[in-house]
Amino acid sequence: MQTEGVRRSMTNTTGGVPFEVLAIGRVGVDLYPLQDGVGLEDVTTFGKYLGGSATNVSIAAARHGRRAAIVTRTGQDPLGRYVKAEIARLGVDNRYVSTVAGLNTPITLCEIFPPDDFPLYFYREPIAPDLVIEPNELDLDAVRSAGVFWATVTGLSREPSRAAHHAAWDARGRIPLTVLDLDYRPMFWETPQTATEQVSRALQKVTVAVGNREECEVAVGESDPLRAADALLERGVELAVVKQGPRGVLAKTRDETVEVPPFPVTVVNGLGAGDGFGGALCHGLLAGWPLERVIRFANVAGAIVATRRECSTAMPTTAEVEQLLKGASDVVAG
Repeated sequence: MQTEGVRRSMTNTTGGVPFEVLAIGRVGVDLYPLQDGVGLEDVTTFGKYLGGSATNVSIAAARHGRRAAIVTRTGQDPLGRYVKAEIARLGVDNRYVSTVAGLNTPITLCEIFPPDDFPLYFYREPIAPDLVIEPNELDLDAVRSAGVFWATVTGLSREPSRAAHHAAWDARGRIPLTVLDLDYRPMFWETPQTATEQVSRALQKVTVAVGNREECEVAVGESDPLRAADALLERGVELAVVKQGPRGVLAKTRDETVEVPPFPVTVVNGLGAGDGFGGALCHGLLAGWPLERVIRFANVAGAIVATRRECSTAMPTTAEVEQLLKGASDVVAG
């Protein structure tokens, strides 16, 4: 198995300016049914979309005008060519997307049972190309200079990706806006205990942690939002964000606690909402907004994605989010 395109000689910036958001991790092709309420065995038509959590976050950030790039890998196959082209089409720099001979570009299927049941089926064996990222392939200057460096727990599930993540964090030195998406997927891990061990190591090297209650329980042994946030802060994280589903979102620093209610929408597909939240979170943090505004904005961005079938192309623009926020404010004021 050989990796093509080891370490780029290109500059790590766009026009000499550092990337505002640099993500590392999962990519693939989403094949989502165009029929709702039926199992895959009865689906007759599918839509093909770009997918993968870290990739979706970079796309979501780009939709808010941020200079974004993704570090990932595909197979040497037609779907890999589609992935690389689609990443660029959606406004994300694809210079760190390379191919791995002998592996296939992953495919993900889902079933859509609104409003809250969306089973996922990952086809990533024997190993996904995005888990074959070697430490010596990284552009560490780009990692250091990025405004936000975004990684996910999935990237810690296998080697050599795990080592590459730690190499990036070591080079970055725990500077602000080094984000870990807790994004725990049990099918990628031998045991929850193994995930807990690896997340514990990672939390020592990041400044922001984002996850839902179940992911927080794997990370720090706490599912109560306030206790989970406190436990994350005790690990040295500067900002803990706990998504609470129907209870909204809790964000906590050592000096401030913010809780925002859920934004009501008619859910079409809940998958990808967290990635829309993540890209919007990056945008708000980079803008230096007050924490409450950041979380309200991200919350609405995620809600918008839930009203759409796909993930990557469902990411909203800043104007779309602001319009819904203004509408909500007008209702409260009225």
